[in-house]
Amino acid sequence: MSGSFPSLCGKFIIAMPGMGDARFEKTVIYICAHSDEGAMGFIINQPLEAPTTSEFFCQLEIISQEESLSLTNSVLSNTLHAGGPVEPGRGFVLHSSDFQSEATVEVNKKVSLTATLEVLRAIADGKGPNANMITLGYSGWSAGQLEDEIISNGWLTVDADEDIIFDKRNDTKYSRSLKLLGVDESLLSSSSGHA
Repeated sequence: MSGSFPSLCGKFIIAMPGMGDARFEKTVIYICAHSDEGAMGFIINQPLEAPTTSEFFCQLEIISQEESLSLTNSVLSNTLHAGGPVEPGRGFVLHSSDFQSEATVEVNKKVSLTATLEVLRAIADGKGPNANMITLGYSGWSAGQLEDEIISNGWLTVDADEDIIFDKRNDTKYSRSLKLLGVDESLLSSSSGHA
């Protein structure tokens, strides 16, 4: 990425209190693409109550209703996540790099992104990536928008931790991500002081 702002690809951005957008309150977003043209990422700590992974797979006709009742595949018991407000009906899979297809985009050596039925079928068959998180929708920013939000103290940035991305404990991802920076969540304030 050119300019004075470093690429945030492969990093977490962590919402600051009082950022002014309720959709992103207390969110951690994994950035998958960042260039002069904009940025794209996925909220990793907003589980969806509905649909369930099994219901989603049935809707896409990856599995049948009968299969959803008989499958013991633990992957189908995973929770879907709200990846962001853009294209909320579209599925994306953040996953470990052990799964590759022609449509897979490598974010870094440990995390890849695939947005095809192929990866969902592989997951349903138990042949998918070792670690994955299925999201509906993504978070996107136009050119310069994310940089402006960071400069305005809307987000903190830190190197991502893959264990946090794929962990099932969504309720602690925000505080654990802040701890990567050495920040205690209870000490964050929605107003900033000036010396």
